[in-house]
Amino acid sequence: MVAWVAIIAVLAAVLLIAWARVEVHGTGDIEAVLEETPVPNHRSTEEREIDNAVTTGRFATGFSP
Repeated sequence: MVAWVAIIAVLAAVLLIAWARVEVHGTGDIEAVLEETPVPNHRSTEEREIDNAVTTGRFATGFSP
């Protein structure tokens, strides 16, 4: 019982710290970083199509990793 109370207290503390950070600093800096960060695209279109086909086949047959 004590362990569950401790887990809930830690989660509440994390949420309160995150909420305080947003209230004090806002979200402008986070949004700016997200907008500036390029999304890496290392795979070609053909590789993505092959990967999608393999994944679809696995789930259609019931075999999934």
